[in-house]
Amino acid sequence: MGGKLAASFKTITRSLRYKNFRYFWIGQCVSLIGTWMQRTAQTWLVLQLTASPLLVGLLGVAQFVPIFLFALFAGVIADRFPKRNVILCTQILFMLQAIAMTVLTFTGSIQYWHVLLLVFLYGVTQTFDMPARQAFFCEMVGKEDLMNAISLNSTIVNLAKIIGPVISGLVLAAFGFTVCFLINALSFIAVIGGLFLIRTEPQPTSIARKNVLHEVKAGLSYIRQSEVLMTGVAIMAVISIFVMNTNVITPVYSEAVFGDDAILYTWLMAATGFGALLGALYMAYASKYGLRKRYLLYSGVATAILFIGTFFLRAYVVCLLLLIPIGFCSLVFMNTANALFQVNTPDAYRGRVMSVYAFINQGSHPIGNFFAGTVMEYFGGETGFLICGAAMLLFMVPLYFWRRDVIKSW
Repeated sequence: MGGKLAASFKTITRSLRYKNFRYFWIGQCVSLIGTWMQRTAQTWLVLQLTASPLLVGLLGVAQFVPIFLFALFAGVIADRFPKRNVILCTQILFMLQAIAMTVLTFTGSIQYWHVLLLVFLYGVTQTFDMPARQAFFCEMVGKEDLMNAISLNSTIVNLAKIIGPVISGLVLAAFGFTVCFLINALSFIAVIGGLFLIRTEPQPTSIARKNVLHEVKAGLSYIRQSEVLMTGVAIMAVISIFVMNTNVITPVYSEAVFGDDAILYTWLMAATGFGALLGALYMAYASKYGLRKRYLLYSGVATAILFIGTFFLRAYVVCLLLLIPIGFCSLVFMNTANALFQVNTPDAYRGRVMSVYAFINQGSHPIGNFFAGTVMEYFGGETGFLICGAAMLLFMVPLYFWRRDVIKSW
């Protein structure tokens, strides 16, 4: 039994044998907890300032609109410049945003428009961070262990989703918003330090310094010629819009159904993170079997069905338990999509193809967040999960029949 557990652990963590990935991973372990502390506190702050589900939804729109607008151009930057340097710059800018939130809350001058502006600037930075970060995995571990590295990175993202909201709730209750934002600002020291320690062989630039629009077009043309990538784009678009918005729905749903209690809300967020952590560990282990494309469809449909279940099963403990498989399925979906894009892309197009992944994954959120926020504004916070889940299933039916030949081959 002990031998099997040791073998499983070795399989799950095999990417950590690469020194560069260890530096990156350890830095992220610290920084991401701070990030989720800020995200949790920030959402609750806006709800307290405005008492408006729609304005909470607009917060998500402000964060993800830049990705919608600029992600494809960010992919060109990721292909042109050393990815480590791009990520280093974005982490410093993230730190400055957290410092601004700290100062504004400490001085008592924070207003909704401040948060909206800073979240927008965060979104601009995130736009350039995502494609460079995703493409950087291949430089650190190579293609053989790429899926494992993606999944292992997801374990810390989702461990932070559990720890961050819980710590945030405790800190909010004891010290207020300022300390949450300050901890996040300090947490970036770890990831910036890790990036300085990383040494990789610079990848030769894969594209000539042509017009940026020409380079964007070349990346899109590559995707268009691939049946697998085009199907992945279509499925991602529908699922990302309607059921990848739990961070917007959960606080409003929690307040509408369970009352104005920050602790109850943060435990719901932690449940989603716990489920996603289990999903990440599963995917890290399952990566030894290779890419399973069908997970992309199965996990998305399962998430939608679980969304609908929250409307009919409103006991707090039941809702808490439902959010665990929602987190699990969401993680399986995102990791499968990430691997699908990376495995089917040569190095020459990696940054630009991953910018399309970011565009669909994150750039679709303004539409989804606005949809969810509007639904809850007019039909009540308790309807958010129900309507978003039903809408996803409704749109998935014609999509399946449109791409059924490719999907069946998976």
